[in-house]
This record gives sequence, C-alpha cells and structure tokens, in this order.
Amino acid sequence: MEPKTYTNDLNVADFTLVIEDLTRILIRLPSIEKLSFTTLSVLHTLSRKSPMRLTELTANEQVTQSAITQLVTRLERDGLVERRSDPNDGRVVLVHITEAGANVIDSRRLDRMAQLSKIMEGLTLEEKQAIARAIPALRRLVELGNDS
Repeated sequence: MEPKTYTNDLNVADFTLVIEDLTRILIRLPSIEKLSFTTLSVLHTLSRKSPMRLTELTANEQVTQSAITQLVTRLERDGLVERRSDPNDGRVVLVHITEAGANVIDSRRLDRMAQLSKIMEGLTLEEKQAIARAIPALRRLVELGNDS
C-alpha cells in the first residue's frame, strides 16, 4: 500500500526528505566527542529514558541483543553507563547513564547548537520565524512518534 503523499496541505514526501537531509547534516556536524552512531544513539536514548533494561535498549536501537550487550559493556568500562539490579526484580539488570555519559550528550548538543547557529545565519528573518513557529508542531510530532 502506498503511503499518503499529502495530509491536508502538508506534502509528506517533501517533509520527509527535508527531515532526512536535516538529520544527516546534524549527525555529521563536527564534534569533540568521536563516538560511533550506535554508541551516541544509546547514550542519547539513556539521557532521555534512563534507566532501561537491555531488552528495551535492544528493541529501541534495533540491534541484536549481543551487540547491545557488547556496547553497554564498553560504555560501562568507559564510565558512561552503569548496570544496576532492578530493585523490584533482582533478576533484571537496568542500564543507567552516568554523569559522564550525560556530559557527552550535553557537550555534543552544545557543539551542534553552535554549528547550527552559524548555518542559520544564512536564513532570512522570515525563515527563522517560520522555523520558530513550527517548533511546537514538530515537538508534538516527536511525542506522537514516541507513543507509537
């Protein structure tokens, strides 16, 4: 079944392409912390949803259980996450982001903000205002995507 191209006045195909291109730019902006995409994705996820079970991380990151276990072991060795027993079920291990791990995400975000600010200098005032007006709708779109 073909996805809808238009939803009322929104061209979903154009929107998708722009979001993909913007995401690619944001991911590739230079950064102080040189970590793999999967590593950063796990840290970012934990910065928003810590603690999480390994099985939840596996499903969220769409990697194998073996891959997430190895990655969490490396992150734990580097002091970016820690494993703790679930206080409600001693058989379950929860992965928590550490302060050092949260600092990695925060420093990358600040770096991306600085880089993106430079790029945005090329926009007109009207373009900047249009983006500002779209932020609440984009935030709501993220909420809806996280709920599904």
